[in-house]
Amino acid sequence: MEFRTWLERHKTVVGMIHLAALPGAPGHSLTVPEIVETAVREARMYKDAGFPAVLIENMNDVPYTRTVGPEIPAVMAVIGDRIRALDLFCGVQVLAGCNREAMAVAIAANLDFIRVEGFVFGHVADEGYIDACAGELLRYRRAVNGSGILIFADIKKKHCAHAVTADVSLRETAEAAAMFEADGVVVTGSRTGLPADPDDLAALSDLPLIRAVGSGLTTENIAAFVPLADVFIVGSSLKSGGSWRNAPEMSRLRHFYETFSVICASL
Repeated sequence: MEFRTWLERHKTVVGMIHLAALPGAPGHSLTVPEIVETAVREARMYKDAGFPAVLIENMNDVPYTRTVGPEIPAVMAVIGDRIRALDLFCGVQVLAGCNREAMAVAIAANLDFIRVEGFVFGHVADEGYIDACAGELLRYRRAVNGSGILIFADIKKKHCAHAVTADVSLRETAEAAAMFEADGVVVTGSRTGLPADPDDLAALSDLPLIRAVGSGLTTENIAAFVPLADVFIVGSSLKSGGSWRNAPEMSRLRHFYETFSVICASL
């Protein structure tokens, strides 16, 4: 089943896989086979807990740069291919703002979606200015025959300053993303682990977009978001100690997914 068809029928929780530092990153220490096997092991945990989808991201490659070497998408494509073999939906984000590279990974590994930053408008991130990429990215998707790969665009993204677009509301940003043919938008808190504002999601309810929550989801607050969104990307609260840097704990995964499922069934 295509991911878009699945999303038309199901509210969907997506588990985050924060990859170990990849080759060339300051924190790189594991071999490539070790990085791959760690990611696949975590993907199996998510599947065993009931999650239908995961998202791989090179978050341990701090500090981030606005360009990456070819080794990064190469390794991520290998990981994505292995995870897709587990019969999970899988997406990819390549930090920071390396959205063409994410699309290339998705093409190579037959992934279902990419998460992008800087789709419309621009913003200042930790690693510098991130410019809008919608026109270039959609043309690249067409050139590589990737029309089946969904694009989820962060709007008013976390860990960023949005002073340059202070006169553009979150709603207006989402409208621009819809006009520029994003498949969905991702709403976050101000940083990793902080929840989004439910009112922000409610303000987007009539737009022709998949609505995703992209940070700060927990067993305790998920009920507030389920009626307002379609996709729920969760990571930090499922990890040991509630930190994205740590490995996921099966008990946390099971508890979150069971809670999510009960809430969905009650709607």
